Amino acid sequence: MKIYTSYYAKARKIPDDIIRISIAGKAPTGYTGIEYKKVAPKIGFFLEWKKNKDNAYYIEHYNTEVLASLNAKQVYLDLKRLSNGNDCVLLCYEKPTDFCHRHLVADWLSHELSIEVNEWSE
Repeated sequence: MKIYTSYYAKARKIPDDIIRISIAGKAPTGYTGIEYKKVAPKIGFFLEWKKNKDNAYYIEHYNTEVLASLNAKQVYLDLKRLSNGNDCVLLCYEKPTDFCHRHLVADWLSHELSIEVNEWSE
């Protein structure tokens, strides 16, 4: 199973055999796919980041409030179960060049499990 990342605006272009999984705190209206909120940012530090745009603050809080309580292997197994073993793409809102927690998740899974997690591209 391969894991990719992408954003909602591009979701329709992703092949149907790649299972879409939202990892945002709140998926956009109209999204009817799978949601996996275990890796979603917590609202408190997210709202603070929206005010101050301090990426270091966000990363610190994301790591301590979200990732520190998770086991990467279990997250991988959860994603595998949700996608029925098919390749999957983790979705959120930001474009690939924007700061986004999906990049932190991708880096974390890559580092912890020695796997490649890349941004999906056509």
